[in-house]
Amino acid sequence: MVTPERTRLLVDGEPALAAAWRTILFHKPRGVVTTRRDPEGRRTVYDVLGESGQGLIAVGRLDLATSGLLLLTTDTRLADWITDPAHVVPRLYAVTARGRIVETDVAALTGRVTVRKTSTRESHLLVELTEGKNRQVRRMFEAIGHEVTALKRVKLGGLDLGQLEPGQHRELTRREIVQAFPGAPLRAVQ
Repeated sequence: MVTPERTRLLVDGEPALAAAWRTILFHKPRGVVTTRRDPEGRRTVYDVLGESGQGLIAVGRLDLATSGLLLLTTDTRLADWITDPAHVVPRLYAVTARGRIVETDVAALTGRVTVRKTSTRESHLLVELTEGKNRQVRRMFEAIGHEVTALKRVKLGGLDLGQLEPGQHRELTRREIVQAFPGAPLRAVQ
């Protein structure tokens, strides 16, 4: 077990230098995968970010058809803390689903659900979850007979997308992270 802040790491006898602490908030576009390289040749978040994504790891994932807030960081302990279900970090999604969602449908869904607008054609909802399981929102709506046609994560912890357009990102400060994720560990600045 290695604790980076306390363990001296050497590479070929020379001290290993840690990458500078960096965390960005990225508006992941739809149709982009959250992976470093895709064996199917699809566009990745790192393709979109270019040089800005160098040395960063994604904090969790958003599937190909989901857009919205994605954090990327050099701080693996922070990433692990945010994705650990024990820390109950809220995730808020804007959902568009086919058909009219009624109160009995809402009662069958897990998480906190707010119906924003509904018609016979489609419904618009906000869904708050505290765990980021693979395709969880889509599976929830499939279970009540409604296909999700658009899914966007708009909030993670105390951070939201703000005015960022798809493909845009902004650097976050350590202070923003401390405020957005109380109790989260931050790697010491080198």
